[in-house]
Amino acid sequence: MTRRHGTVVFLCLFLATALCGQDVRTRADEYFTHLAKLQRFSGTVLLAKDGQILLSKGYGMANHEWDIPNAPQTKFRLGSITKQFTAMAIMQLEERGLLKVDDPVTKYVPDYPKATGDKITIHHLLTHTSGIPNFTSFPEYQKTMMSPSPAEKTLERFKDKPLDFTPGEKFNYSNSGYVLLGLIVEKVSGKPYDTFLQENIFGPLGMKNTGYERWDVVLKNRASGYDLSPRGLVNSAYLDMTIPGGAGALYSTVEDLYLWDQALYTEKLVKKATMERIVKPWIAAGPMGSYGYGWAVNTVANHKIVAHGGGINGFQTLIARFPEERGTFIFLRNVLRPGGPNLQRDMTALLFGDKVELFQEKVAVKIDPKIYDAYVGRYELRPGFVFTITREGDRLMTQATNQPQIEVRPLSETRFFAVGPDAEISFVKNDKGVVDQIILHQGGRDQPAKRLPN
Repeated sequence: MTRRHGTVVFLCLFLATALCGQDVRTRADEYFTHLAKLQRFSGTVLLAKDGQILLSKGYGMANHEWDIPNAPQTKFRLGSITKQFTAMAIMQLEERGLLKVDDPVTKYVPDYPKATGDKITIHHLLTHTSGIPNFTSFPEYQKTMMSPSPAEKTLERFKDKPLDFTPGEKFNYSNSGYVLLGLIVEKVSGKPYDTFLQENIFGPLGMKNTGYERWDVVLKNRASGYDLSPRGLVNSAYLDMTIPGGAGALYSTVEDLYLWDQALYTEKLVKKATMERIVKPWIAAGPMGSYGYGWAVNTVANHKIVAHGGGINGFQTLIARFPEERGTFIFLRNVLRPGGPNLQRDMTALLFGDKVELFQEKVAVKIDPKIYDAYVGRYELRPGFVFTITREGDRLMTQATNQPQIEVRPLSETRFFAVGPDAEISFVKNDKGVVDQIILHQGGRDQPAKRLPN
C-alpha cells in the first residue's frame, strides 16, 4: 500500500513538473515569436531547469540572402562569452601547477614592459582590474578591424600605453586583458589557444559545434551577422577574427553552451574549489554587479545569477546560470538593432514562471525642445560614473562615462526613453522648480543621480 502511494506521489510530482515545463515552453515561444514578428529578435534561444531543456528553438533567419532560418544547431559568434572559456583554461593550467593567478604578467610574457607588467597579475587580468586600457575603445580601432592581428601583434597596440589606474584599484572592463590571457595560455601550454581549448574543454564535453571562428574555414550552419540601419538590413562590418582572440573569437550553438553549463556543476574540467573561485564575486562591477573570472555575479529578481554577455560585429549573446535553482537560459542573436526589451530580465521571469508582458514599441510624444535646456548638465550616479546630458538641435542626448552617446526621446515632459538600451530617464525638480537630479530606470532598478555644479 505504501509503495503504491509513493508511486502515485512521484507520478503527481512528475506530471506537475512536466506541465510547468510545458507552460514555460509555451510562454517563452509566444514571447520570442512576438519579438521576431516585430523584427526585434533573430537568433536561437534555450531555457532549461533541473537538467530538463524547456525550450530550444530558432527565430528569424540565419542567412537572409538564402532564406535559411535559425535553428538550435546554428553557429553564432559568441563575442565576450569567450572570456569564460579563457578563464577556465587559465584555471586548468593553475590546477596543473603550470602557473599561479598571483604571478605577474612578465613571468609569462617577458617582453611586456616591466614597469607595468611586474605590477599586473593574472588575477588582475581575469577580474578586469589591471588598469590596461581597452584597445577596442581606441579611436583607431574601427579602422583596423579588417587587418589580421594575432595576440602578440595586438599586444603592441596597448602594452606601452599608461595604465588607466593602479592595478587592483578598481574594475574597468578591458578586452586587452583577455587577449593577453589568451596569449598566456599559449605561452604556458605550448599550444595554440584554440588547440588547448579543443583538447581540454570542447572535446571532453562533446561540444562538437564550438570552436575558434575563422572566415576562411568552410563552417556548416554558420549564421551571418547583420545590423538594422535606417536603410534596412545590412551585413555587419567585417572583423578579422585573429583580433579578438581570448576576449571574443569563439563560436558555438545554444545546445553546446548547455553542455558547458551542465558540466560546470561537475568536476569534469576543474575541482569544485576551483569552480568556486571562478564564480566568486571578486570586485564590484557597477551595473554588472560583481565580477569573478570571466563571469559577472549578480542578483536578479531575488535569484543569484552568474552570467556573461557578448557583443561583436553583427552578433549579441548571453548565457545566464542560476546555480541555486539549476536554471539556465541562453540566447544567441545575429541581427543588431537598437532598442527592444531587456531580454535578461524577461527570460529570468519566463524561466521562473513570473509575469512577462509582450514587448510594445515605445512612441515618442511631441514636446517643445526648449524644455531640454533645463536638463542639460552632468549627473553623478556614483563616484567616477557621470551622465552628461546635452542638447543637439531638437534632440536630447546622454552619454555615460566611457560609453557612446545615446539619444533619449520623450514619453512625457519629464520622462525619456533611450534609443537603444532598454532604459529610461526621469528628470526631477526640487522645491524651487530646478532640475537637480535624474533617475535612471533600468533592469528593474531606479537609480538616482545628483546634478553636479557647472
